[in-house]
Amino acid sequence: MKKEKLIFVTNDDGYDSKGLRAAVEVARRFGHVIAIAPERMQSGMSQAITIYNPLYLREVSVSDDVEIYALSGTPVDCVKMAFDHFLKGRRVDLAISGINHGSNSAVNVLYSGTMGAAIECSFYDCPSVGLSLDDHDLDADFEAAILYGERIVRSVLESRIPLPLCLNVNVPVGKPDEIRGVRVCRQNAGSWREEFFCHHDPRGREYFWLTGAFVNAEPEATDTDEWALSHGYVSVVPVQVDLTAYRQMPALEAALGPLGDTK
Repeated sequence: MKKEKLIFVTNDDGYDSKGLRAAVEVARRFGHVIAIAPERMQSGMSQAITIYNPLYLREVSVSDDVEIYALSGTPVDCVKMAFDHFLKGRRVDLAISGINHGSNSAVNVLYSGTMGAAIECSFYDCPSVGLSLDDHDLDADFEAAILYGERIVRSVLESRIPLPLCLNVNVPVGKPDEIRGVRVCRQNAGSWREEFFCHHDPRGREYFWLTGAFVNAEPEATDTDEWALSHGYVSVVPVQVDLTAYRQMPALEAALGPLGDTK
């Protein structure tokens, strides 16, 4: 008898979010699901890990095909807890991080706790998919994200895509029949321009709320995740973690040449 697949699920919105339930719904169609997710909201934590505080893991619910646990840490803590302790020695066939409330396109991939966890999973030679829905509403409709998430996960499991593999998948708002299809894209070039709103507490002390707007540096480009999302397509970006700026190496070597071998 063919061995049942093991699918790991995590997120950054917390174990009790609607998005995690949607991710589990996708994962359970492919095998036994073990989810370890943060005890509380951990959005924007990127690759952060907990060093100076203990971590607490608790069982939330266990059934024949789905186990859910909550961890008092970051999304990457959840991944490390899974692969280095809870599931140590077991083969994990695929990892899903999400489904996030809000897109993680463009530079958001660097800030996202959802994608931080997905990237961390890929370090364990486990194919991983970060799933996000372009809707921040806590009661968002995940029907399309579940449908396309299932299709993309199935393709990954049935294909021989070289490892490490980490996909950043973003689904536009809308019903499944409103989505135009799937586009394999590159990450859009852009950045956030922040603004701090200053207020005063009852004791007169200043405090700040961070807000901002995303600035698309290439609005005319048609091969990016931002373009795909804005035109009704699911964007799929393969993510790598080598941050070396290869284009700058020749110029840097020329500039630093005199500082080369000195002996």
